[in-house]
Amino acid sequence: MELNYHHLRYFRAVALEGNLTRAAAHLNLSQSALSIQVRALEDRLGHPLFERIGRRLELTEAGRIALDHAETIFKTGDELIATLRQTGRARRAIRVGALATLSRNFQLAFLRPLLNRSDTEIVLRSAGMAELLRGLEGLALDVVLTNEPVPRDAATPFLTKRIAGQPVSLIGVPERGKAGEDLGTLITREPLILPTAESGLRAAFESLISQYDIVPQIAAEVDDIAMMRLLAREGAGLALLPPIAVTDELTAGILVEHARLEKVIESFYAITLTRRFPNPLVAELLHS
Repeated sequence: MELNYHHLRYFRAVALEGNLTRAAAHLNLSQSALSIQVRALEDRLGHPLFERIGRRLELTEAGRIALDHAETIFKTGDELIATLRQTGRARRAIRVGALATLSRNFQLAFLRPLLNRSDTEIVLRSAGMAELLRGLEGLALDVVLTNEPVPRDAATPFLTKRIAGQPVSLIGVPERGKAGEDLGTLITREPLILPTAESGLRAAFESLISQYDIVPQIAAEVDDIAMMRLLAREGAGLALLPPIAVTDELTAGILVEHARLEKVIESFYAITLTRRFPNPLVAELLHS
């Protein structure tokens, strides 16, 4: 007997709710009808999928395996519909998620090959990493831009591609530095605006300056590049930034690079998910 996908959908609803009554109300079914559907799936698979603990229905080991497969099946179906609905449309959309703290100039550079194209619509969303990865898994996003790689494992088959990298600099208003100063003198005298301790960039910077036996004066620890740029413009200190984040200010002379740290690299990554029907615009961007 073949698998009944209606049974699978009903099972998934109960698994997500953890309660037969709420799941039945959500599906607009009677509780007894829903219970019969779930038992039919259990009979087909040959294993109990739930065990009752208090008032909740908890998944058994077989139930957890079944739910994993059900999620994959329904995501594939959603992806198929979303892809085939594009057929015959004059414009194709690409949905890009970007870490909220990521350089806007970098995002613009990444998207530039698709700008001013009559056949393309760009949907750009900013959020924290956890929310972006959920969007990617749920097919609400096609690609995520970040400055931190994402681990890949069997449960979350994310694909991480490094797409750019550049040395960072200590950047500030012109009067913060003096011509010909070495790095040790600069960080001894000037307050610093640094990424937070969780940042890989911060760890690389601290490793570099450890050779100078200096305890730097930290003016601010910030997890947002836009705020670091504003603090540097206000003269609050020297900000550890990739130059691409302050291109306009450097061009105008509002800010200057007081020291280029060639051994401290800011890397940029594109995160995608293994998909049966990938958005072709993503490949276009990654290859450009």
